[in-house]
Amino acid sequence: MAGLAHASSHRERVLRALGVTPWVRRAVAVEPMNEVPAVDAMANVVSGDCIVVLPAGCSPRELDLVGRALMACGAAMARAPRIEVSNGQLPAAPEARAYLVFGEAQAHALGRELPAAALSRAHIVLADEPASVLASGAGKRRLWNALRSLRRALASTAE
Repeated sequence: MAGLAHASSHRERVLRALGVTPWVRRAVAVEPMNEVPAVDAMANVVSGDCIVVLPAGCSPRELDLVGRALMACGAAMARAPRIEVSNGQLPAAPEARAYLVFGEAQAHALGRELPAAALSRAHIVLADEPASVLASGAGKRRLWNALRSLRRALASTAE
């Protein structure tokens, strides 16, 4: 052990003479978790800033497009909860500050499910359905404009 301490002090002297500042990595104590807390998905949705409303049965390519578009708007938008409308019905009616709705049918379903007071407080942005966004440049342009509008609305209500 004494030889190791001597070698360490010698190394420090040599590095100091060379003008090198040695960096030492700090060790972080990690506490083992005994159990993973249960996560209620709807608890995050109810208090969320933005909710994305999609038609049911989107292809993986369409979902990838939506995910990449939301990631372009930042981490908060990328983590926005996504709800699918199936047969014209929302599975729940969560309240949020803003909604990004893909398609008119999904907008009608959202309007039927949310209370009028929640609808008047929320900023609702309508975009084309993911399939039509993939099909045309105009759909992509409208999606980009919808995302810009949504970001502005969320930034103005956060201040």
